[in-house]
Amino acid sequence: MSTVLLKQRIQEDMKSAMKAGEKERLGVIRLILSAIKQVEVDERIVLDDAQIISVLDKMLKQRRDSIAQYTAAARTDLADVESAEVAIIQEYLPQALTDAEIEALIGQAIAETGASSVAGMGKVMALLKPQMQGRADMGAVSARIKARLG
Repeated sequence: MSTVLLKQRIQEDMKSAMKAGEKERLGVIRLILSAIKQVEVDERIVLDDAQIISVLDKMLKQRRDSIAQYTAAARTDLADVESAEVAIIQEYLPQALTDAEIEALIGQAIAETGASSVAGMGKVMALLKPQMQGRADMGAVSARIKARLG
């Protein structure tokens, strides 16, 4: 298991952003490192890449929720700021899955778990989460699974 490689990359990018005077990028990278440090302090551990991806995924979900709320409130200025943060956070996540790949993984997970109704959704999600963490919007994946099983 690769430990702290992603964290080192983020720290190097922070130094580069400082030298280049990229204030917005630097701010987002500092937010990322702060969120990682918070989890490490709270749980008294050093996060590996998989755990860091989980933290980044959570940050991404928060930004997407904020974008939806700002857009609904006609605050495109704030939604644009959040969108810029999303773009920077996504740089540190693995390549996103395509719709076809997501559908294939969902089909495979449903077959493996034998889920035939919404009651089996938890088993399907438990199987998919490690494979899709940081590579797909788990809320959207959940909706797709529900549609298939419902």
